[in-house]
Amino acid sequence: MTKRVFSAFKPTGRLTLGNYLGAILPAVRLQDEADCVYAVADLHALTIRHDPGRLRARTREAATLLLACGLDRSGVYVQSRVPAHTELAYLLESTAHYGEMRRMIQFKEKSAGQREVRLSLLTYPALMAADILLHRADLVPVGEDQRQHVELTRDLALRFNHLYGETFTVPEAVHPRLAARVMDLAEPTAKMGKSDGSDAGTVHLLDEPAEVRRKIMRAVTDSGTEVRHDPEAKPGVSNLLTLLAACTGRPVESLSYASYGALKKDAAEAVTETLAPVRRRFGELSADPAELDRLLEGHAARAAGRASEVVAAARRAMGLA
Repeated sequence: MTKRVFSAFKPTGRLTLGNYLGAILPAVRLQDEADCVYAVADLHALTIRHDPGRLRARTREAATLLLACGLDRSGVYVQSRVPAHTELAYLLESTAHYGEMRRMIQFKEKSAGQREVRLSLLTYPALMAADILLHRADLVPVGEDQRQHVELTRDLALRFNHLYGETFTVPEAVHPRLAARVMDLAEPTAKMGKSDGSDAGTVHLLDEPAEVRRKIMRAVTDSGTEVRHDPEAKPGVSNLLTLLAACTGRPVESLSYASYGALKKDAAEAVTETLAPVRRRFGELSADPAELDRLLEGHAARAAGRASEVVAAARRAMGLA
C-alpha cells in the first residue's frame, strides 16, 4: 500500500539553497514512490512578532517556489486556507498536557530571555501535530531539530486513540534520503538557514546568478591548501564539496581539486545551473497570478476535503455534536 507523506515549510524567511538540497529536492524525488502532501505553514509564523505584509508576500513566494521546484505533482497549499488545521489543533490542545508543551526544546530556546512570549509559541506543537494528523500521514520527513515534534504528534495520536477510540494514523519520522546538509558559506560550522543565516553566507533560490557566484567565490575556506572532505578539520572546503556533489550527482569522494579557487569556480557554476530551471519556472508561474491563484486554491480545496473527514471523526470521538 502506498505510504502517505506530509511535510510543511514555514515562510519566516526566503527559501535557500540549503532548503532546496536538504528538504525540497528529496521531497520531489519522494513523489515517485509515495502519496505526498506539502503545505506552506503560514500559521506557524504567528508565534513571534511579524509584519503582515511581509508574511503574505513570503507565503506566496514560498508556495510558488515549491511548485517551481517540482512539487506540482503534490498537493501544495497554504495552511491558513484550510480552517481544519486550527480546529483540530484545539482538539489536540485539549488532549495535550501543559508539562509536555513546556518541555519542547524549541519553546525553551525561543522563549529564553524574551520579555513577551506569545501563547502560540507554547501551543503551536499541537498545531504541527494537527497538520500531520489531518492527512493521515504515515511518514514525516524531518531534520533532527523537528524530531521531538513528531514524537509529540505520535504521543497525542496514541493518547487520543486510547481515550476516544481509533481515530488517527500514528506517523513515523524519517530522514530524507540523499539529503545534503548545507552549511553557511560565511560560517561553515552553522547550518544555512532561511531566517537566521548570514546574508553573505546564504544563497537564496531567487538570487541572481551573479550574486550566487559572488557568494560562493567569497565562501570561507580553511587553513592550508589541501582540498579534502573533512567536516571537522576543514568545514569550509567540505561544505563546497558537498554543494558540488549534491548539484552534480557525483559522489563527494570522487571530487579532486588542486586548489580552493578551482573548487569554488566549479561549485559556483554547478549551483547556478541547478537553480536556473527553478528561477525560470518561478517566473512563468508568477507571470500569471490568476492561474497561480487557481492552482493554489484547487490544492487547498482538495486538502480541505480530506481534512474535513478527519476533523469530523475527531469531533464525533470526543462527543461533540
